[in-house]
Amino acid sequence: MKKGFLFAGLFLAAGVVLFAAERKRTDQAVGHAAAEKTAIRVSGEVCEECPRAALTFDDGPSKKYTPILLDGLKERGVKASFFLLGRNIEGNEDLVKRMHEEGHLIGNHTYNHVRITKVSKKEAKEEIERTGNKIYETIGVYPIYLRPPFGEVREDLELPVELFYVSWNIDTLDWKTRNMDSILQIVKKQIKDGSIILMHDEYETSVEAALRIVDDLTKEGYRFVTVDELLLP
Repeated sequence: MKKGFLFAGLFLAAGVVLFAAERKRTDQAVGHAAAEKTAIRVSGEVCEECPRAALTFDDGPSKKYTPILLDGLKERGVKASFFLLGRNIEGNEDLVKRMHEEGHLIGNHTYNHVRITKVSKKEAKEEIERTGNKIYETIGVYPIYLRPPFGEVREDLELPVELFYVSWNIDTLDWKTRNMDSILQIVKKQIKDGSIILMHDEYETSVEAALRIVDDLTKEGYRFVTVDELLLP
């Protein structure tokens, strides 16, 4: 990995608290971030105390469904966070470029969706670095946010670029149920200021549910942000 990546990563990392995957630590970080709300305009009036939430999507991009999701988010003026599998970037570079150009956060989800705690240190590093390099080659920006598959954190990898783990506190189980009503019910019951919502953009039901979540929560006064806005102090 190029030396320049190291300096860029360290510079961006300054002052940022490492975000581990344990649910407890995620909730603490989210709770802290929730205290700082940004004014937004709702129904023509400025809202000083509006809650925030982050939509995050793993395992993409999907040639079939990600474009539909991006169209819906653009129409609604919403930014999301995408944690990409390196193997799915191949042949979908234009989609990744579109994500970046439209202001979405792009993060690393390994190359082959491996459990980095179950493979050798060498293989885990290669999985992460290979995807990071592919993203850099595609958009010219090296991703510093990592969501390891299954949320399993490994801190012995000594990566050339310091990466920050991103967890979640609402798991929609969309990959399992593939049922829009079930997804919506989970979010409705668990949503709070600062929530990080885990979804996947490879299923039609997930895309439909995500856009419905945006519509419903926007009516309740929520503002959707990328995860870095919740995690950075």
